[in-house]
Amino acid sequence: MYLPGYRKIVVPQDLSEVTRIDHDAEVDPDSVGVRAGGIDRIWTSVENLYRTGLQPAITIVVRRKGQIVMKRAIGNLRGNGPGERVDRQVLEPDAPICLFSASKAITALLIHKLAEEGKLHLDDRVCEYIPEFAAHGKDRVTIRQLLAHRAGIPQLPLRHADPSLLRHWDAMVSMLSMAPPFDPRFEKQAYHALTGGFIVGELVRRIGKIELPEALQKWIAEPLKLKSVSFGLPPERRAEAPLNYLTGPKPVWPITSISERVLGVDFERAVTASNDDAFLSAIVPAGNMYASADDASRIFQMLLNGGELDGQRVLRPETVTEAIKPVGRIQFDGMLGIPIRFSPAFMLGENPVGLWGPNCREAFGHIGFMTVLCWADPRRDISVAILNNGKSVAPSALLQVVKIVGSITRACGPV
Repeated sequence: MYLPGYRKIVVPQDLSEVTRIDHDAEVDPDSVGVRAGGIDRIWTSVENLYRTGLQPAITIVVRRKGQIVMKRAIGNLRGNGPGERVDRQVLEPDAPICLFSASKAITALLIHKLAEEGKLHLDDRVCEYIPEFAAHGKDRVTIRQLLAHRAGIPQLPLRHADPSLLRHWDAMVSMLSMAPPFDPRFEKQAYHALTGGFIVGELVRRIGKIELPEALQKWIAEPLKLKSVSFGLPPERRAEAPLNYLTGPKPVWPITSISERVLGVDFERAVTASNDDAFLSAIVPAGNMYASADDASRIFQMLLNGGELDGQRVLRPETVTEAIKPVGRIQFDGMLGIPIRFSPAFMLGENPVGLWGPNCREAFGHIGFMTVLCWADPRRDISVAILNNGKSVAPSALLQVVKIVGSITRACGPV
């Protein structure tokens, strides 16, 4: 039984109606050491997430020892969002879906590419390349600190920000450069949900003499033969991607307060804005990258391989090592309110349990809007992407995602 205002999709009794499996891509799981019955248990956990009625569209790709053991989709591209009344179209595994904050990890690789080419060092101060960023004592901030959420700019310096601001790149960079720091000593970690990405992107532009979409394509997408990766989505491609939906109960305090603190807008408005042209047409380095689950998994597999995939070297092994190296000790994040370690690119795992399952200290990845997960775990030799479009504060949504992660780590034991 659901309270009035509880948003759900229609879940068919026979899930095969909305299931698509790329059988040609999937290898025999036994050949790569996946435990007997493991794939079935992973898929059952994905189906259980779908049965909550909180996720209109889910795609998943799991690679083990470099081979795809799962490439699947469940749900609808169109026609089954809460309250949606159009013809239903089943989702395909290669549909692009917004990565939201998982975009940060991929954007950070552009900085690491510049470092690899000797055009910057991670311990250079940001103000060496963006002089105006030195305001209010931020001259001490290094690029490494910026990438690890220690630059003191977790929030926009204004209340009730209009999402249309995302279109005004120079204004965002100027506003953040002139902002006083959250922590004048730059010792406290405070998650930069959207803000840090603009400064990261400006560094790429000024140092690399290249625009971000071009850098993304030239340095990552083309070498890896990625099909769908882009900042935002041009109008001609928007029919390929599912919309984002607010599902479950209407967010109330304290969720609304937390969302406004982290994102700058309340939870419901953030979901609505993610479907607007202002968001889809902008370049938001920390939050609006689109990709298929296979594309995202290929990027993390490349990192797992030390910077190479299918004979194509994208990054040097030492560059990857630097990208996944922890910055400081684990601490309670000043915005998220949870204990977490960051590298200058990724959310890191932990022992005895962390974001990426039990005994995942070597794992690295990123979460996007609570339930989008992209990660790699060297201990288990896996690279994973779980993408979805339902945005919910319902505990069952988060619990089921945790169960998916658990089923993957149990199926793919240490190698």
